[in-house]
Amino acid sequence: MNKFLLLLLVMVSSPLLAQSPDRPTTFAEVNRYAQQRSVKIYGAGGLQQLEAYQSGAIVSAEGHVVTVASVVLDQDSATVVLATGERLEGTVVGVDPMMDVAVLKLESDEQELPYFDLAARPLPYEGMRVLAYSNLYNVATGDEPVSVLHGVLSVIAPLEARRGAFASRYRGDVYIVDAATNNPGAPGGMLLDASGQPLGMIGKELKSELTGAWLNYALPWELVSDSVERILNGELGQSIADDLEPLENAATLSLLGFHLVPNVVPRTPPYVDTIVPESPAAVAGLAPDDLVISIAGMRTGTRDDVEQALQQVPNNQPVRITLLRGNMLLDVELVLTTGGTP
Repeated sequence: MNKFLLLLLVMVSSPLLAQSPDRPTTFAEVNRYAQQRSVKIYGAGGLQQLEAYQSGAIVSAEGHVVTVASVVLDQDSATVVLATGERLEGTVVGVDPMMDVAVLKLESDEQELPYFDLAARPLPYEGMRVLAYSNLYNVATGDEPVSVLHGVLSVIAPLEARRGAFASRYRGDVYIVDAATNNPGAPGGMLLDASGQPLGMIGKELKSELTGAWLNYALPWELVSDSVERILNGELGQSIADDLEPLENAATLSLLGFHLVPNVVPRTPPYVDTIVPESPAAVAGLAPDDLVISIAGMRTGTRDDVEQALQQVPNNQPVRITLLRGNMLLDVELVLTTGGTP
């Protein structure tokens, strides 16, 4: 074959070179593009050898950051370090408990931040070359670049994984890669194609239920994007208004007939602990270990949120509660008699 034609064929078929003009076209450009949009997150942790740091990615010009829901976010805000080394406060906007996806909002004076496109839909395939960006092992603490690993998307398969007693609620397809992506600090990092477009988000550190080996995987970007949109659109519950006075006839946990786990950290998840027999909660079918997602349409990410939401719910009306039980979302209605007496 003519050498010129062979060179032309290679250039056209290259995943790095066959890009539109506004896309990175070299690895240096791809790396710069990805680094500018990757962040380091510092928050709670430290208990039982749990890290107090993880990774994240900016997904809007206004400063929304997507990451995994973890103990690092077990407080109302976290410190987010940009590629420039600037340290900003990130407030937890909401969590998708089914996918373990969380969204933070940065308090920034920047008019427009660089971000990964939530609408990006590159087509992944087994054997595809990929890049994984994350702050694994907390190597970068300031303006240092996050780590980048080069690998191959080995297989697209269901996530059947757990870590100790915790089993992944999401059981759909994930992208298994042949690089050691899922290490301490890496959850919330990005899996990209060769042109820098997002394929997925690196998930929590989990072991395969089949082999017991640590998994190196990423959640598909379209599912991560869907979780972000649902959180921002209030589909997982609206924010609780903090400028309203509590109702004089507000419902309470005691009237509803269930108790939550003790409040041990600033953002203790609102898991049901015990149920009072023959109470409205018992009649509605609540069970221990149910996670309270929302009350009367108000998002309840913590135990304190549940109590604050109930202050806006009259005790003479049915109380609508959304629960997460295992990998199922349930809507239940707790009915109190007039005056709030079960």
